[in-house]
Amino acid sequence: MPLLFVLAAFLLVIFAAIVLMPISLVQRYRVGTARRLARRWFATLNIFGIVISAVLFVTGAAITSYWVPAALTYTLGGLTAGASLGLLGLAITKWEPGPRGLYYTPNRWLVLAITLTVTARVLYGVWRSIQAWRSGLSGGSWFVESGLADSLAAGAVVLGYYLVYWIGVRRRIGRRT
Repeated sequence: MPLLFVLAAFLLVIFAAIVLMPISLVQRYRVGTARRLARRWFATLNIFGIVISAVLFVTGAAITSYWVPAALTYTLGGLTAGASLGLLGLAITKWEPGPRGLYYTPNRWLVLAITLTVTARVLYGVWRSIQAWRSGLSGGSWFVESGLADSLAAGAVVLGYYLVYWIGVRRRIGRRT
């Protein structure tokens, strides 16, 4: 009986995550495009967290490249593309000095493009994994054929974007004070 309860709870959590995904994406977009006060400590904390994430991500991609040859290459390419988007994002961000400090509003179209790219990549990854798993049943390698390198690249784009963006926000705050 306890095993049945654990299995039911596990399935409920997975179902809830799937059902709440569209709401989560809309909220991510709303938060990503909101006007915010630029705070030095917050930008520094974000940079620190993203650097740790990027190092772990690249390390994971390097290890994965043992089984999926293009994983590290795609990850580094994604980081580079994301860094370029981060520079573009900084250039088109609306900056406003205010009485309490510097305010910024990220560009809606760029935030939407990044959100939709990641969403499309996740959906494609699920579909591709199901297809590759089916081919694995016939003797092929589903792991190598699952589009893992592409998924790593999409994740790296997001990391590269936010890393460069937050470094730029931090520098902009530093120049203002």
